[in-house]
Amino acid sequence: MDKCIACGLCAEKCPKKVDDEYDEALGKRKAIYVKYAQAVPLKYSIDAKNCIFLTMGKCGKCAEVCPTDAINYEDQQKEITLNVGSVIISSGCKPYDPGEHDVYGYTKSKNIVTSLEFERILSSAGPYEGHLVRPSDKKEPKKIAWLQCIGSRDNHLGSNGYCSSVCCTYAVKEAMLAKEHSHDPLDTAIFYMDIRTHGKDYEHFYNRGRDESGIRFVKSKITHIVPDSETGLQLINYIDETGIRQKEAFDIVVLSVGLCIGEEAIELAGKMDISLDHYNFVTTNSFEPVKTSKPGVFICGAFEAPKDIPSSVIESSAAAGMAGINLMDARWSLTKTKEIPEEINITGEAPRIGVFVCRCGTNIAGVVDVPAVVEMAKKLPYVEFAQENMFSCSQDTQDAITNIIKEKQLNRVVIAACTPKTHEGLFQETLTNAGINKYLFDMANIRNQCSWIHAKEPEKATQKAKDLVRMITAKVALHESLTEPTLEIDQSGLVIGGGVAGIVAAKTLADQGYHTHLIEKEATLGGQANNLYQTWQGEDIQTHLSAMIKSVEEDKLIDIHLNTEITDVDGFVGNFETHISKNGAAETLKHGITIISTGASELKPEMHLYGEDDRVMTGLELDQKIINNDEELKSTNTAVFIQCVGSRIPERPYCSKVCCTQSIRNALKLKSMNPAMNVFILYRDMRPFGLREDLYTQARTKGIQFIKFDFEKDLKVAVNEGQLQILFSDTSLRRKMEIKSDLIVLASSIIPEKKNKLTALYKIAQNADGFFMEAHAKLKPVDCATDGVFLCGLAHAPKPIDESISQAMAAATRAVTLLAKKKMNMDGTIAWVDQEKCSSCGVCVSICPFSAPSFTTEGRYEGKAEINPVLCKGCGLCVASCRSGAIHLKGFDTHQIFAQIFALDEIESGDAGQTDDKNETGKKDEKNAATAAV
Repeated sequence: MDKCIACGLCAEKCPKKVDDEYDEALGKRKAIYVKYAQAVPLKYSIDAKNCIFLTMGKCGKCAEVCPTDAINYEDQQKEITLNVGSVIISSGCKPYDPGEHDVYGYTKSKNIVTSLEFERILSSAGPYEGHLVRPSDKKEPKKIAWLQCIGSRDNHLGSNGYCSSVCCTYAVKEAMLAKEHSHDPLDTAIFYMDIRTHGKDYEHFYNRGRDESGIRFVKSKITHIVPDSETGLQLINYIDETGIRQKEAFDIVVLSVGLCIGEEAIELAGKMDISLDHYNFVTTNSFEPVKTSKPGVFICGAFEAPKDIPSSVIESSAAAGMAGINLMDARWSLTKTKEIPEEINITGEAPRIGVFVCRCGTNIAGVVDVPAVVEMAKKLPYVEFAQENMFSCSQDTQDAITNIIKEKQLNRVVIAACTPKTHEGLFQETLTNAGINKYLFDMANIRNQCSWIHAKEPEKATQKAKDLVRMITAKVALHESLTEPTLEIDQSGLVIGGGVAGIVAAKTLADQGYHTHLIEKEATLGGQANNLYQTWQGEDIQTHLSAMIKSVEEDKLIDIHLNTEITDVDGFVGNFETHISKNGAAETLKHGITIISTGASELKPEMHLYGEDDRVMTGLELDQKIINNDEELKSTNTAVFIQCVGSRIPERPYCSKVCCTQSIRNALKLKSMNPAMNVFILYRDMRPFGLREDLYTQARTKGIQFIKFDFEKDLKVAVNEGQLQILFSDTSLRRKMEIKSDLIVLASSIIPEKKNKLTALYKIAQNADGFFMEAHAKLKPVDCATDGVFLCGLAHAPKPIDESISQAMAAATRAVTLLAKKKMNMDGTIAWVDQEKCSSCGVCVSICPFSAPSFTTEGRYEGKAEINPVLCKGCGLCVASCRSGAIHLKGFDTHQIFAQIFALDEIESGDAGQTDDKNETGKKDEKNAATAAV
């Protein structure tokens, strides 16, 4: 493997073609192949089951053409023994195979595909290069249907009784993407049992798909599909919501398959003696959600339960944190320091620029004429080298760029690829490895800004890519080496909010060895959990909560501050100073990181006679009655639960996630108290996601009645002859219904504090719903945009206790990645003040959202502005607002910006955009202008 340079000659000459598993068998690959285009390491491997030489002793073409003698037919499997202190299992899941028990005709028609196959159809790196076509004849479809719950929520042979959690949201995503890929208006229909878009912002996504993208949502369970072999259409018969039998033909039917556990994962669990449940998911409990039954072995991802990417990422950090606690005493004992080449001093050197243009498979090259961009770049001033790369971000290409920089003695680099938001740090590391300052680099985003936005205009996309490369190259010629300020980190943490999430976050930090302050504005710890009876798995919340509170109270590394309010915050990552008022006394806490777990509250509704009749209560109030063993509950004859009270409405267009499960659990509890009790749950969509579906199934078998009411028509609660009366419209019977009840339970919305003062104090954002925003929904789900501030629990979004605990562990673990460093380098792209020119107007001080500028208090420049390099984020607001032109932004100074403008202006005025056919005079003038700027 060390000899392979991923040139691809072996695959090019290999005569054997087999189905490509990565493309879900929609395309072919060779018997010697790379599993997928961006595999790490990027090395070719031989498929021993299909290689002609290994199976028949013939061929050997790959060995003949390999330039580095990397082919080894006699390579053998090796066994390696690792001595470790903790193990994290993240073996994931596999998609349900609808061909195993083929009730939908999946194996009989090429135009019936799984959701994963459809993902590959849409992918620009897929078998059809991102063109939306029917697999049977490669014609563009006019109608596509998605069938939900394939292999999920089904107890028939080969299926699974649980909800796979992710399918509804990904079906909406695929339908929206399909519409974007289609040249003509595309009719998309999603056939569903319940729409379960219960994650953060997922309900917004569903609403957008329905209201803006025009996706049809049809509530109907489809049992079979009838393929028409002559037309290639798929016929679907169903009963619509008005009760009328319908028949529709679709070009493609997508089966939204669920998640299940593969045999390899089950075998692994057996070897490690880990308990599995009846669905073969790893058994955990709500209060230790990443611990397996085997001490020292932790779990994360979909092997624990079906879940989406953000939940998997959160669990991975939580599992790493728990493993880290076990290994705390050995921290840094086996750490190796990476050797970084000494930085070359380029002061006084003329620019020698290298330009690397990425094809990104066909993601860029499918639209942009990459070779033409490279040829144009070769003619630009100071460009000493230019070439195209298949995947610039792959490790092999990174290594190659490092070697080219050294070989060609380049002192500046331009990468034309995708977005610097995700890849800038990667390429900066490449420059560091080559021995030059990482700020002597810039990126042209020719994916998002060219191939994506101009996907149907290749000529414009190519011209724009040339313009961007020309502009960035002109700018990078003026780049200088920048230094990064070093920051010492205070080795302590602050957790704001003493609910379950806050308690767990504080305990996780303390267990990792860090002193922690835990702030709670109330007189007791526990938050909303003080009002909860049981988890969905039946665990007693009050018993566990008491033990958790006792653990933090007894921990010598945790200082608990009750009846405490935050009055002000100073400082920055590594050196925060939080000013508090504790029982009226002022105090200042110094800490390196902050975790926000301020929770949320239950909406007190102004409807359905709540507050007017004691028999109408919220879900939390019923929980409290159950905790108190209220005798009145046992004598109740009829109880009605009303779902989505205050949720999924224009004022709060989000799902509160926990309400359906809480109502089902409490309905079962009422039934156990009085088996003769009539219990009804009125719902819009039932959302007991994941393994909670078993609870839903159990409730139906116990005789609890679930009725879907028409949300578009009024649901009214009144008192008639002393008895509660609920009037509503049933969507199944399509008629008005009346239930007389002794008890009404409102599944009330979870609501955040919309104008939370922590937003301004810690410079963090809230979304439109009032929940705190994470830095990135998938990649950084517990980090805030402000460095050193993390997020968990209900402050982030509605979630059950087990997810709050996982996220608290994850937030603490992410915080430890900073605390453990003791020192850290900050960004070098920051503002600085030429104090000779500063007029002391104070605009920069007032406008900066990060409080980086301040007035110098002593010395020659007393009263002049200065920038704290640690607080500065390089946003440029102060630069743009400075009236005297005294503030400059490193890497984006005025002359660099104008160099870009002049480069573009010369194209437009000089030769009408024909950048690769410039005459010699034009080239000479351009180089003279660039030299003058340098």
